[in-house]
Amino acid sequence: MTDFSTIHQPVLLDECVDLVAPALREPGSIVVDCTLGLAGHACAFLKAAPHARLIGIDRDREALGMATQRMREEGLETRFTPVHAAFDEFSRVLHDLGIHSVQAVFMDLGLSSLQIDETDRGFSYSHDAPLDMRMDVTQSLTARTVLAQYSERDLAYIFKTYGEERFARQIAHAIVEERATGPIVTSGQLNRLVDRTVPKAHRPAGNPAKRVFQALRIEVNGELDKLAHTLPQAANHLAVGGRLVVESYHSLEDKTVKSFMRDGLESDAPAGLPVIPDDAKPFFTALTRGAVKADEQQIADNPRSASVRLRAIELARPIPERWRERFEHMAVDGVGRDRRAGSQHHGHGTHGTRRG
Repeated sequence: MTDFSTIHQPVLLDECVDLVAPALREPGSIVVDCTLGLAGHACAFLKAAPHARLIGIDRDREALGMATQRMREEGLETRFTPVHAAFDEFSRVLHDLGIHSVQAVFMDLGLSSLQIDETDRGFSYSHDAPLDMRMDVTQSLTARTVLAQYSERDLAYIFKTYGEERFARQIAHAIVEERATGPIVTSGQLNRLVDRTVPKAHRPAGNPAKRVFQALRIEVNGELDKLAHTLPQAANHLAVGGRLVVESYHSLEDKTVKSFMRDGLESDAPAGLPVIPDDAKPFFTALTRGAVKADEQQIADNPRSASVRLRAIELARPIPERWRERFEHMAVDGVGRDRRAGSQHHGHGTHGTRRG
């Protein structure tokens, strides 16, 4: 029997259970865990809601296998359905299962413990490994491909936008120079390149390559695009009283989630109306005051929780038809009413079409 507690510490577990479980009181309630990983949160949800069932989505077949094993060992297997898919296939997954609405949707956008701790896919700058970074190894685009084929301009863009890297242009230039003499194929090579490029006097705490690795992972897996496409699908499948709970670890992820939730938390009636029509009233209710963060003790116990931002909403009334249509449109292009989270679509370069 595998001791999952030694390899996987779910972030803000109690807080997530407290937000998800109240929506799962009725027999037959369904929660979709869009980022199953090693099922730490998923197991806790099923234990807290003994009448509910859970659909667990993950792009990583290895993680799905381990999560299924864990569910079996915990005696939860009969209430668990694993699905190999990217979470932006949310609507298709439910359609294939013959499900129209669900009572809760959960997303933990952090890299799973399995992927962080694995040494053979190049996710971590702590181990010298092939630069792969695919969450789904069946897709074609890898980190090595990005470093080999993207233009200097595109590399600088993703390092600056997805990694918030101050020296993005310098690092991109160094990569283009180095690859002219030979390919960059391992995390150790990239680590050393960044170490040579970033001035020692201007380094943040920790490894100077951390932000570059983060940006590459987001690009390879299309994470921000997939998030922007998935949130409206999740909302359109929530039953009234259903809850959407999201943990983000990156400022652009949190901005995307906050922007999407705000669409349903605010009235969209024209300013100055003496009475707001029922159809224009908010349809989401906030369950968190802003974003919940890990406290000092939680960070000490689990350093991976340091950057987490947890937000949650409840569907208070049926989503107006015009908003349902808008969400269907957003599920295709990922863009909200004023492109507040529009950084995912930078419009130059070709790499957006290569994602698996």
